[in-house]
Amino acid sequence: MIQNTPHIEVGILFSGKIHFRLNGTYYANNQAYEGEYYIIKENSKYLLQNADGTQEITLPLIFEPDNYATRDFELTEVTIGIQFHWERKETQKFKGKLKIIDEKKHLTAINILPLEDYLLSVISSEMKATSSPEFLKAHAVISRSWLLAQKEKARHRNGYYQSGQETEQTYIRWYDREDHANFDVCADDHCQRYQGISKAYTHTVRQAVRATCGEVLTYHGQICDARFSKCCGGATERFENTWEPVVHPYLDKITDSEMPLETGNLSEEKAARAWILSSPATFCNTSDAKILGEVLNDYDLETRHFFRWQVNYTTGELSALVKEKLGIDFGTITEIIPLERGTSGRLCRIKIIGTRKTMEIGKELVIRKAFSPTHLYSSAFVIDKKEENFIFRGAGWGHGVGLCQIGAAVMGAKGYTYRQILKHYFKNSEISKLYF
Repeated sequence: MIQNTPHIEVGILFSGKIHFRLNGTYYANNQAYEGEYYIIKENSKYLLQNADGTQEITLPLIFEPDNYATRDFELTEVTIGIQFHWERKETQKFKGKLKIIDEKKHLTAINILPLEDYLLSVISSEMKATSSPEFLKAHAVISRSWLLAQKEKARHRNGYYQSGQETEQTYIRWYDREDHANFDVCADDHCQRYQGISKAYTHTVRQAVRATCGEVLTYHGQICDARFSKCCGGATERFENTWEPVVHPYLDKITDSEMPLETGNLSEEKAARAWILSSPATFCNTSDAKILGEVLNDYDLETRHFFRWQVNYTTGELSALVKEKLGIDFGTITEIIPLERGTSGRLCRIKIIGTRKTMEIGKELVIRKAFSPTHLYSSAFVIDKKEENFIFRGAGWGHGVGLCQIGAAVMGAKGYTYRQILKHYFKNSEISKLYF
């Protein structure tokens, strides 16, 4: 049992120049700071600049507010939706400490704050703060669980992380924790969306976080690595088919429906095609504008077709796109062959045949990146080639592991409690109180 709320470090901004404003008095190395500053790296020196001049500093440097409750700081040019179709830059405001470090490729701005305060923003950033109370509670529990599970995982990793394999014939990668050696989590979709106090906290969000304070999902006494995605497409995926080959029994396939649906074996091509081209009655198969408006932020609402979707490319467009995204010249792509699918029908491994090269690629995020200027909505798709066109027909939005946000929002709107929602998505897990 943890006695107090843990503090976490969140990577916010990655740039050659950090521009920030301290709204109130902050201290660093026993010196008071307030107002607008830039930190840059010039040769081997770090310079702190403001309207009064420039001073040389050492990194890491931590700015700590003299009053946590009344002070905040702003960071400019924060990129959100990195490499997704809604990517954009924002000025964001944060509570807590500001830490600046040098990660060699860039300077990094990190926000240090209590976990429960972090969750207020995550719940408001991942979906609308006006979502149903039970859905918000469910999300508070899984977001807390996921973060603490990552901290625990990092403690046992000893600095080494295997994230794939590359040979002349294969390019297999997955993306999880390998980029975050110097802080706990990042603030974007790679981890969990966190946009500080720029997002409006509602009374409902505060109630949801307070009502579940310290609650986590556990399985056989261990905190669950509780994952979530936007829309599972009707069936969820297993952890090991998306990330490292570790089996988490609570992250198993379920159909996103009140009663189990007969899907067939979606790892088989015939069943996967039938499923993806169908429109089953599941929680996440909804066009309810009210629910979607509550769950999806403004930039998420730019995506209207997520349960079933279609993308078309000419052979030339696809060949050029794959070369650009993977850095591999296949020549003219002539065929794309599914080799391995997961429990939701999501492709884990495919073979690309071209006039210059043939290779196997995976896992799901590599596949999604390869066939889109940003990301395909998911890797649950089938491909048809008609003359000089490749037609992708797909299901769902995201990796599909764990909680389905759209489905859970529908469950909340239908009157399910947050405990029922969590029981639905995480098999045989329990809710445990880790701290008060």
